[in-house]
Amino acid sequence: MPDLLPILSWLMLRGRCRSCAALIGNRPPLIEGSAALIGAVCCVLAPEWEGLPGALFGWQLLALGLFDARHYRLPHIMTATLALSGLAAAQLAGPPLPERLIGGAAGWAMLALVGTGYSWLRGRKGLGGGDAPMFGAIGCWLGWSALPPVLLLAGLAGLGIVAARLAQGQRVTATDRLPLGTLLAGAALSYWIAATYFQQMSGVAPGGVM
Repeated sequence: MPDLLPILSWLMLRGRCRSCAALIGNRPPLIEGSAALIGAVCCVLAPEWEGLPGALFGWQLLALGLFDARHYRLPHIMTATLALSGLAAAQLAGPPLPERLIGGAAGWAMLALVGTGYSWLRGRKGLGGGDAPMFGAIGCWLGWSALPPVLLLAGLAGLGIVAARLAQGQRVTATDRLPLGTLLAGAALSYWIAATYFQQMSGVAPGGVM
């Protein structure tokens, strides 16, 4: 049990495995710390039970974003879970279920059409098979009206990464891969945080963006 305490176990073991003393690395405490930060921010922005859906949304986005960043893949079981939990969360907070259903269908269709068009024009794939389902799942949480700003934020983040690589003197080509799922995850969480904050400042009930 002491080995399962988030962050504390890593500190107590000095970043090494108890049985073989091999280095564990910094990834586990960073992930655990990120999850704790997401939960804390959601609870501060939406006190009491209203913050629970936001935390669940953020934790799933964290898992998907990390998986895509490392493997360039978004498992369908994870995106399906994100979508279903988003629809279920309509019972706890806005937007209402019809907006979430439209968001799920529209999010999937938008990226599916983009991916199909790119493949037809360029003769090669431009999007992974999990990107459209993930964008649809995000729509199931945030509703259809949030899809354009989320996609814009993800695109700007991608351009920022490319610009940073160019500034470092790295060669950038049209075939370079970027984890779109990671960019979408960060953009969706940022949108939820910003929207919830501004709604709270304007006096709207917490959790209303969802």
